[in-house]
Amino acid sequence: MHMSKVYSIKTVQNIPISLAEAWEFFSRPANLKHITPSHLGFEIVSKHHGEWMYAGQIIEYTVKPILGIPLYWMTEITHVQPQQFFVDEQRFGPYSLWHHQHHFKAIEGGVEMTDIVHYKLPLGWLGDIANVIMVQNQLKGIFNYRFQAVEGKFGAWTKAQYQNQIEFG
Repeated sequence: MHMSKVYSIKTVQNIPISLAEAWEFFSRPANLKHITPSHLGFEIVSKHHGEWMYAGQIIEYTVKPILGIPLYWMTEITHVQPQQFFVDEQRFGPYSLWHHQHHFKAIEGGVEMTDIVHYKLPLGWLGDIANVIMVQNQLKGIFNYRFQAVEGKFGAWTKAQYQNQIEFG
């Protein structure tokens, strides 16, 4: 039986704000909706997750990635190092594996934010086909939207040598 492969995405975005400001925004679960495309119908449905991220936190969502059909998704914040990184991992949802690292680093003029996602789809080779025709493009679209939403909120990075990066593995 063919097992589907583990895919990865790495994105890097520079933001012209302080590390404290970046952490303040990105470590609040409620703010995730503001940087997610509205057509995905992203809603936090959990009641007990609290205002700030902490290790062991469970956050429940509904999201509508295909044909407006709502999917339930539960993630756990498994690691938090304030003003450095946090990790969310799927506990229940559409992926066989979802592991998302969010890293923050102070640089001259602002913050470098790096996201590293490892994911695996169910259904073996059918999952691999779904990745090629749909999932990878959808994730790329979500991160491109996020780049623009973050720039819209905090301002664009103006240093000429810099551009947003997305790498697939």
